[in-house]
Amino acid sequence: MLPSWIPGAAAGIVSLHFIQKLLFPYFWADLRYLMKVLMYGLRVEMYRLQGRIVTVLDKFVKLAEKQPHKPFLIYEGKVYTYQDVDRRSNRVAQVFLQHEVLKKGDTVAMLMGNEPDFIHVWFGLAKLGCVVAFLNFNVRSRSLLHCVSSCEPKILVVGAGATCVLKKKFSASQFWSDCKKYNVTVIQYIGELCRYLCSQPVKEGEKNHKVRLAVGNGVRNDVWREFLDRFGAVKICEFYGATEGNICFMNHTGKIGSIGRTNFFYKLFFPFDLIKYDFQKDEPIRNKHGWCEKVKKGEAGLLISKVTAKTPFFGYAGNKRHTENKLLCEVFKKGDLYFNTGDLLVQDHENFLYFWDRIGDTFRWKGENVATTEVSDVIAMLDFIQEANVYGVSVPDHEGKAGMASLILKQNMSLDLEQMHKQVVTYLPSYACPLFLRVQEKMEMTGTFKQQKFRLVDEGFNPSTITDPLYFLDNSKKAYVLLTKEVHEMILSGKVKL
Repeated sequence: MLPSWIPGAAAGIVSLHFIQKLLFPYFWADLRYLMKVLMYGLRVEMYRLQGRIVTVLDKFVKLAEKQPHKPFLIYEGKVYTYQDVDRRSNRVAQVFLQHEVLKKGDTVAMLMGNEPDFIHVWFGLAKLGCVVAFLNFNVRSRSLLHCVSSCEPKILVVGAGATCVLKKKFSASQFWSDCKKYNVTVIQYIGELCRYLCSQPVKEGEKNHKVRLAVGNGVRNDVWREFLDRFGAVKICEFYGATEGNICFMNHTGKIGSIGRTNFFYKLFFPFDLIKYDFQKDEPIRNKHGWCEKVKKGEAGLLISKVTAKTPFFGYAGNKRHTENKLLCEVFKKGDLYFNTGDLLVQDHENFLYFWDRIGDTFRWKGENVATTEVSDVIAMLDFIQEANVYGVSVPDHEGKAGMASLILKQNMSLDLEQMHKQVVTYLPSYACPLFLRVQEKMEMTGTFKQQKFRLVDEGFNPSTITDPLYFLDNSKKAYVLLTKEVHEMILSGKVKL
């Protein structure tokens, strides 16, 4: 016969389990994820204390020694093993050594597309101890010049992106067949990629693949659900982070729409806060004592991350002013320092985090960041433009925001749509070209003499409610056309592709 205390203990354990499930449903998932992060952090700290820095290159070289004949890259049907990539990167390093143009610590800019030599050149330069600055190969003209001058490189390496015909762009129609062909198990995405896949005609056997995990950011809730329904039980790990940032989040529980989850332990190691933001003044709100204020759960707030020895902010190569502009001082107390992410997030009552919007002079479209001042500068070069105010507007069933420019024409001059189209497609990457134009008589300004964007963003591009002339970039006609009610309805219905 069992001792009398055993049934009581069993009942207590069951009760504790029930209470945990009811009040802390994500406790064990959070704990497992936190332990993984801590173990990684401890390893990094151990290496640091030992004077060792383990890089992606170090990891690759070890694996190349361990498994030289294992496929590392598969590109256009050709297989590159770990050994192949290691040897090719060594040859790249030797070329630079022979020319004696680089030394350890020099910055080298890379302007290359999706090709194996991107990896070869990156690893080769890293083996020489060089700092590699990756440039977006979509940018051009003044934007490209700005990127190059900002990182102050010793050398610029350009891809071979003239006589080569390469399949280097995403293909929604061939995506799953490629996954099956190469037995892909993990894919990386941006939100638009998932939407493109869901927009494809339904085919038989769409769940017949080996993809188990998708990692990326920017997928909408409705697309997320449809993706899972159509393509099977793929775990989607939405994340948040930036190359220069000192904080990141990962949705390790699969909660639809969330970029991750926080808890007491996470904030203990990665301190961050969501603070109130003044959209009119384009700056954080400070109280009468000069301190910033935290938002309540359910409210959108500016994400800031504390700069500490454990969570440092290294800044931007060759650009001290931009580095300083990303830092907030004296936030909650004297002497504290925070990294300003420029992103608005919302934290719900279960401590899940959701991306809300970007602040300032950028927005995202087609998975790319669009700098409004860059677009404004390009448009303002036209002799009939007095001023251009660029911002992003929401389009139903599209991720991010589409570019729109509010224009003020010079006195006694008219809008030349043909010249406008030629200007933007010549000097801007395709994702940065404004899809909509709005001609106003005067430019509205804020109390601090900045261009007023918020009312314009709210008004969008609806010709039924906006009395100003509106125009639409019709890519099929390669021209700006009048945005009529009929064209507007076709955009909303998806009959016109953006």
